[in-house]
Amino acid sequence: MKVNPRRHPPNWIALVGLRSDESAGPGAVSTLPLRVAFLGCGYITGVHSRHLRTLRETWVPSYASRDGARAEAVRARYGGETAYQGYEAALRDPRIDVVVVAVPPKWHRELTLAAVASGKHVLVEKPAFLTADTYAEVRSARDDRGISVLVGENDHYKPLALTLRRLLKEDAIGELVMASFTTVADRPKGAADWRNDEGLAGGDAFFEEGVHWLHLAGSLGPRIVRITGHRPSRASGIAGADQRGRSQLVAFDYDTGAVGALFYSREVPSLMRGLRVSKLYGRRGVITFESNGATVVVHTRGLPRVIHPGWRDIRGYRAMYLDFAAAISSGGQPQMSVERALEDHLLIEQVCGG
Repeated sequence: MKVNPRRHPPNWIALVGLRSDESAGPGAVSTLPLRVAFLGCGYITGVHSRHLRTLRETWVPSYASRDGARAEAVRARYGGETAYQGYEAALRDPRIDVVVVAVPPKWHRELTLAAVASGKHVLVEKPAFLTADTYAEVRSARDDRGISVLVGENDHYKPLALTLRRLLKEDAIGELVMASFTTVADRPKGAADWRNDEGLAGGDAFFEEGVHWLHLAGSLGPRIVRITGHRPSRASGIAGADQRGRSQLVAFDYDTGAVGALFYSREVPSLMRGLRVSKLYGRRGVITFESNGATVVVHTRGLPRVIHPGWRDIRGYRAMYLDFAAAISSGGQPQMSVERALEDHLLIEQVCGG
């Protein structure tokens, strides 16, 4: 297979050279592309599918839904291979290498364990599971079958996160003193959105979505060792279907002695309906970055340095799938493993009082 190095990042070059042999784990797969079945055909499946269009040498998608007509419609829209009536049909198909669990969190445990039992590698959307015990259960089942499980934290792989990790590792602003992460927007969910049901979502807005921002705060090098959550009172007489708690202030200590705060809200308007600014404060300077990843500015005693992390894979989905393919090919685990996601879950439990 010929590979265009301008189209694929360096880890793709390593991936295509991998083959199952005596050094690979029992779940290793030597042939590409990998055939992946999405269990669930909602919004997030569309997000994944749009990114997979650029990775067809590695991934061929299929779609499963309890509504067979919906599965066929999504298959046709994204050029998928097969549409399945029901999730069990996809799990029984020996051609499928991988499944993506893309349903509300209430059913993540059930479908992940079923997929592992059928010998499929699994990408489970985040938040992956509702309890720490489930993470341990999935890890044990994963190891028994010798397969790879990735928790779908695309923010771990996005160019912004990679840039911030590099700058801190290079000591660009000296010793980290404080960190401030801001993600606010007025984005209530509509009446038909399952996230309004905390029984399906597993918790409020911060549990269901804020976990991604908490992961970013805890994945830049220093690790969070102490954390507290501070939730403002819910608005009285609020109109609309979205009655969840939608704001959270999180304060934390890093293992380096630095401190940080995360300001999360889905009921506070933001500049230009999405522009947000976060900062990392060091003893020799400050890193200011647009929270979504558009721009990073390094302020030291000299002139500010402007860095554009990259637009092409700004949300990190391509890099996440390439890492997953490499893990499957080598019989190992991806960067966003069950173990790494459990670290985030334990922090969320402390924040949300779980």
